[in-house]
Amino acid sequence: MALAHAILAVLTGNPCSGYDLRKNFEGSVGFFWRATFQQVYRELAKLEEQGLLTAETIQQSQRPDKRIYSVTPSGQQYLQDWIAQPAPVSPIKDDLLVKLFVGHLVPRSILLGELEQHRQAHLEQLATYEVITQKYFPEANRLSPAGKFQYLTLRNGIHYEQAWLAWCAETIDFLSSEK
Repeated sequence: MALAHAILAVLTGNPCSGYDLRKNFEGSVGFFWRATFQQVYRELAKLEEQGLLTAETIQQSQRPDKRIYSVTPSGQQYLQDWIAQPAPVSPIKDDLLVKLFVGHLVPRSILLGELEQHRQAHLEQLATYEVITQKYFPEANRLSPAGKFQYLTLRNGIHYEQAWLAWCAETIDFLSSEK
């Protein structure tokens, strides 16, 4: 997937400024696709140049003008064509797993400490997903078609965090019980 697809996905049905796009990005596809402000703004310019987005300049008093980006019909077709293509399975890139692979090189306390830090981070992410579920998806069966697909991505995140936490508990127990 390219950043272009993630940006078009966020803007579909939700025209907004680059600043608002970045905020919306972080609260949606940003949970599984990372991008900096600079990357987003560079990509917006490219997408506009390619005719996949349009931008309307809104004049503001006492503030710089802002541009509201919208997906064009060509942009929507570009996104639809991409969706229709098979997605490759993404490889896992995880520093912690590489460290654990050669964990015999350091005292266990080092890895146990790092596992605990990761456990806390995954607990916090799971709590965030649960708040989003309660706030935006309290009745999954009554969601709009778009909402149902967004809900499914959220469920994937919840399952990922739960599985990671189960593995982490197992790993901590295993390393703690071995001498």
